[in-house]
Amino acid sequence: MESPLIEHIIETLKDRFVKHMNRHMGIEWNSVRRVLEAKPDKLIILSAMEASGGEPDIIGYDDLTHEYMYCDCAPESPKGRRSLCYDQRALDSRKKNKPRGSVIDLASSTGIELLTETQYRDLQELGEFDLKSSSWIKTPSNIRKLGGALFCDRRYDHVFVYHNGADSYYSSRGFRGMLRI
Repeated sequence: MESPLIEHIIETLKDRFVKHMNRHMGIEWNSVRRVLEAKPDKLIILSAMEASGGEPDIIGYDDLTHEYMYCDCAPESPKGRRSLCYDQRALDSRKKNKPRGSVIDLASSTGIELLTETQYRDLQELGEFDLKSSSWIKTPSNIRKLGGALFCDRRYDHVFVYHNGADSYYSSRGFRGMLRI
């Protein structure tokens, strides 16, 4: 017998799966459910993604690794993961007005991966995301070494990639994560 929390997250994921079939054409819910039920540790991560406002949904299946790919599909960057600088080094460098944490640390502690630029652009092919907010993305080490970090948003029906100091943070900038199951 499943716990109420497990039952609730599975029902939430199923409802979203059915509502947004365009995100995962050719994938059957019963197959997904069997995998989810076999991996309760992943359900806990999906529950945390949901609790922070991410609205996780399947955006594909990796034929090489045989994994479903869940991604934050909330219309805007998840509210529970905003106002964060990029990483611990950036957090440590702030002398005043430190944010409550960093994107890299929160993603790691949650068990999700930060989206790359390619993954962010692929997500935008499935809908229109971050029309009012923005999302930090995985930053190449050569940019990070120089103190910068990258983020994206969608404006004017176009996906933009920008840069900022890694120690910056804004109430409208968060991050989207991915979980492979």
